[in-house]
This record gives sequence, C-alpha cells and structure tokens, in this order.
Amino acid sequence: MSRYRNPVPTVDVVIDVSGRVVLVRRRNPPEGWALPGGFVDEGESLERAAVREAREETGLDVRLVEQFLTYSDPGRDPRRHTISTVFLAEAAGRPRAGDDAADARLFSWDGLPGPLCFDHARILADVRRYREEGERRRLGT
Repeated sequence: MSRYRNPVPTVDVVIDVSGRVVLVRRRNPPEGWALPGGFVDEGESLERAAVREAREETGLDVRLVEQFLTYSDPGRDPRRHTISTVFLAEAAGRPRAGDDAADARLFSWDGLPGPLCFDHARILADVRRYREEGERRRLGT
C-alpha cells in the first residue's frame, strides 16, 4: 500500500443526442442521476476512457467534440478525491443502461432529473451557459 493518497483521474461525458442530454441513474452509491463517466484505466488516454465509459454505460458510440473543463474540487466525489476531465460529445440513437448504470435516458436541458450526483449539476450548468452564451466558467469561480 502506498503512503501517498493522490487524486484519481476520471472522465465525464456530456452527450448530446438531438439537443437532449444523456444521463444515467447510478446502480451503486452514491445514488442518483449522473453524467456517463468513470475511472481512467492504467495505460488509457482520457479520450479513450471517455468513449469507453460512454459506451459501457449508455450503449452509445459517441463522437467527442471537445474537451470542456477539468473539475478538481476535493469534495466532488464522496468516495475519494477525483479529478474529472469533462468532454462534450455527440451521438445518435437511444441510450440503454449498461455496466454500473441502472437506467439511461435522454433529458431536455429544461427537464433535468434530480438528485444529480457529484458536482454534475454544476458541470451541466457550466455546459449549458457555454452552449447558450459561448462562455466557459472562469477559473476560481
């Protein structure tokens, strides 16, 4: 066991399907709705992890559009300190739950479910502002 407790890299994917966003209901704690995503495997790039996690949890083959922001608040995940790189992606079709997702659905931006896990409400608010106004969140805010 290492004496160091470093943050763990993760990815989250905001998947757009015809103007709606894909969210998954988590099968494991913490319970609630979340963006598709998860831990980066050793030897795996962030981009490959994002595509893999999206496919495993939603059954969708995504096309990554851009790397959005990285979220690193030590309290963002109650299980451990994670650093998540968020990607914006596009896909076609209907999501279907897989892996550790109990459900996967499309939601309108005005009809997001609750509760949202982790810091995903903030991420979705940041993405929505970016989509509508073209502005990213400023560092430190």
